[in-house]
Parts: sequence; structure tokens; C-alpha cells
Amino acid sequence: MNPFISKILIDVARKKLEKKQVNTPVTKKQIEPLVRTYEVEVSHAIKEYIYIIIGVFSAGFGLKGFLLPNHFIDGGATGISLLLEHTTSLNLGWLLIIINLPFVILASRTIGKKFAIKSIVAITLLAIVVHFVNYPTITEDKLLIAIFGGFFLGSGIGLSMRGGSVIDGTEVLAIFLSRKLSLTIGDVLFLINLVIFSVGAYVLSIEVALYAILTYLAAAKTVDFVVDGVEEYIGVTIISNKHEELRFMLTKKLRRACTIYAGKGGYGTSGESYDKDIIYTVITRLEIAKLQTEIDKIDKKAFIIMGVVKDLKGGMIKKKPMK
Repeated sequence: MNPFISKILIDVARKKLEKKQVNTPVTKKQIEPLVRTYEVEVSHAIKEYIYIIIGVFSAGFGLKGFLLPNHFIDGGATGISLLLEHTTSLNLGWLLIIINLPFVILASRTIGKKFAIKSIVAITLLAIVVHFVNYPTITEDKLLIAIFGGFFLGSGIGLSMRGGSVIDGTEVLAIFLSRKLSLTIGDVLFLINLVIFSVGAYVLSIEVALYAILTYLAAAKTVDFVVDGVEEYIGVTIISNKHEELRFMLTKKLRRACTIYAGKGGYGTSGESYDKDIIYTVITRLEIAKLQTEIDKIDKKAFIIMGVVKDLKGGMIKKKPMK
């Protein structure tokens, strides 16, 4: 990390420790773990906000370069905002904030305050970009508008997810309702978008609604590609010598249940083996950025395997309640 930033982090860590132990001198050995934690948090935060900024400009390009000037709509909260923009005199930037605000509040309760804050930043940035940045109108060909408008919008949504936020809040609602009802995330999203496209067909035209479905499919597939798995749940296997610290972090800090497997490791030319605990947990894709940050704080060399979980039944999937 930059020496100037490292010096600032060392000073912050020293002051924090001095407040805790007033009459005891702070040693370098005490400072180093705290500085390492700060360095991980800062480096991950920079990377995540870079993803969010690029995602916002990509989504803005999809909206103002393709969809908005040609009176197209999309699914989700963005589609609702576009539909209201076409039928009212309200500005799209304000609509994006107003429509997404209830979903962000819901996210703060179901996912976390940090995620909600980053989502507020991302949605506000998108509203500013849509309002102030003048993108050129790329084409008037309806097929190209639907495909590439969806592509750039989906890229923006996917990159924002990789940054640990959302710029379209309907997925948060889908996660919440799927936990309350006997429906999958995909089922809830399908029902939400079915309503949006039906209203679009009535208010605008059936042709616009059909192109909107094509836009939505293009955006959804792009999100799949960018996020590398749009499904709600991700199975995570962690192999590390610091397995006990990682288990404590998962159960206490992230409030996630996990399973510990007794495993044997083997490597080297002589093929020696040794006992090693293996941690397995299931998280939502929106929590991936946070999990990776917390793992890096403990063990940057941890071996992590992530895979999309197609179906889940039973067990403890929800976060454990705070005591």
C-alpha cells in the first residue's frame, strides 16, 4: 500500500490502542494486526467503489444512450422509474432515488447497514449521472436498443453487485419475500417484472413491452456474466490454518451458520499428510464482497472455493439473530 496511507493507518491504529490502554505503552506488535486489518478494509473499499463507479457510468450509458431517448423500459426498479418518466413530468434521476429508497431501507434490515449505505451512494451517483451527463443517442434501431441497452444496464448492475451494492432494489425485495413465502428468488423477480411489463403494455404499447422483455433478458444474462452467478445463494468452502478464527468471524461477525469438516491435507514431494478443519457455509451473492474482506483480514492465503447453489432445503439459511 502507499507509504503515505500506511503512515496514516499506523497513526490511527496507535491512537485507538492508546485510548484503550491509557497507562500502558503501545508496542509495535500490538499495532501491526490492527494496521493489517485497516489496510485490507481500505484496499477492498477502494476496489469496491471503483466497481460501483464504473457500473454507474455503464448503467447511465445504457439508460441515456439507448433506452430513455427511444421510450424503452426495463424490468425492476429501473423499469418502474422509466415507466413513470414516460407517463409523468418527473425527472428520471429523482425517480431512481424515490423508487429505490424503500428497497434500500429494507436492505439495511435484511442484509446490513454497510450494504445499504453503499447502495445509497451507488443509486445517488446513478441519478446524478443520468441528470447531468449528456450521453449521445447511439441508435434508433429497436433490436439494437433492446440488446445493447440491456447489455450496458446489466453490466452496470453486475459491477455494482461486485462492489457490494445494488442500483436496482427489486432484488432486495425478492430476497426478502422468498424468505417469507414458499417462492424462489427467480419466481419473485418474475412476478414483479410480469406486473411491470403488463403495465408497460397497457400504458405504452404491446410492442414496447415485448422489446422491454428482450431488454430485461439481455440485462439479466449480462449480470450473470459479470457477477459470475446471479443465483441468490453461494456455497463457500474455506481451507486455512486459521480455521478457528474464521469460524468465529462467520458465526459472530457475519452471523452465519457454518459446518466444520475434519479433513486431511497432503502436499510436497514426500506426500506428507496432516489434519486440517474445512469450513463450509452458504451466503447470498450480495455478501461475497464483505466475506472476502473479512477472510483477508484473518488469512490472505486461505484457499476459498465458491460455487453456485442451485437449490436449498432445510437447515439454517438465514442469518442468526443478534443476541
